[in-house]
Amino acid sequence: MISGAGCCHSAMRGYPSDSPVMSCKDNTRVLSVLAVTFPFFALVFAGYLAARRRVLPFEAIGGLNTFVLFFALPCMLYRFGASTPIAQMLDPVAMAVWLACALLVVAGTVKFSMNERIRWNDASFGALVAAFPNTGFMGVPLLVALLGAQAAGPAILTISIDLVITSSLCIALSRLDGADEHGAALAAKKALKGVALNPMPWAILLGGCRPPSPGGRWRR
Repeated sequence: MISGAGCCHSAMRGYPSDSPVMSCKDNTRVLSVLAVTFPFFALVFAGYLAARRRVLPFEAIGGLNTFVLFFALPCMLYRFGASTPIAQMLDPVAMAVWLACALLVVAGTVKFSMNERIRWNDASFGALVAAFPNTGFMGVPLLVALLGAQAAGPAILTISIDLVITSSLCIALSRLDGADEHGAALAAKKALKGVALNPMPWAILLGGCRPPSPGGRWRR
């Protein structure tokens, strides 16, 4: 790391002002981002080591995943939804851009993946992997930690689109192998039913619909 004193010392030695050695502000920004992101990925790595060395039994992993998916993550989304203005979570421009990009990624992945060996099922789930980011588990807390609470609104909006539209579309497309449109429609209905049973969109909806406190602010 290059400290401020080190930069000044480098300048005294005759380095030009645009030299990489002089980029103290850039180094500070990188380190500030690293200070936020490192604990997240260190925790992921710690979990990997715990499972790898059997400190955490494999039987416990399912329970941890259930706790995160059905309790911890919905609570976090509810808190951010309750403290985020509705206009941010329903921004039509952000919604249109994200949906268009998601559909473009799905269409492109399916088109370039399908061949004699890879058919609708594999291509569609590959498209789901390509278009569905890890926004809920990592994106929301990282963005809020880096950019502040104002970043929660767009992130929550993208989660809603991915859960309701992108995932349902890909699951419906995966059923086109050897099936007519009724098979795809049935798959889409099952996907939407799965969305209805997923606690994350409900947490976002309930948080967004929570009435404000008497002081006009959203209570956390």
